[in-house]
Amino acid sequence: MVIVLLVLGAAALWGSSRLTWTSQSVDRAGSGVAVVSRTGAEVVPGLVPLAVLALAAIAATVALGGWVRRVLGVLVALAGAGAVWLPGSASGGAAPRALAVAGGLSVLAAGVLLVWRADRMTRLGGSYQTPGAAKRAADPDKEMWNALERGDDPTDSGAADRD
Repeated sequence: MVIVLLVLGAAALWGSSRLTWTSQSVDRAGSGVAVVSRTGAEVVPGLVPLAVLALAAIAATVALGGWVRRVLGVLVALAGAGAVWLPGSASGGAAPRALAVAGGLSVLAAGVLLVWRADRMTRLGGSYQTPGAAKRAADPDKEMWNALERGDDPTDSGAADRD
């Protein structure tokens, strides 16, 4: 769920940065009236970096675990709060601002979930454990393969007596 929220938040922030936020007619001497448009990235320069941060947080969420993941959650939540606040303080159309705020809320929710459920989430390489921490498998065939992976000979029954 955290990954989905981060992807949605990054997409909304980036999409909002590409939309036209303001358009203004400017009278240019000798050349007539010109329309000057500004995108979200020009009005609120922080939208694209916050979208990139949300994407980077996906990789960090998968790779980290424990209290470090909780710290990441706090940082992601702060970034999401900033992504909500920045468009609210800028001028521009309602639809692009709403999209940016929705992206910020999505990133904020992902950060809160990371802090709240960090210890219950799986992490990259979580299935690999040190030999001392490995649990005994209930399946004898699986135990035999685990012994081979450790470098033990599962057919040598006297090896345990000699150690």
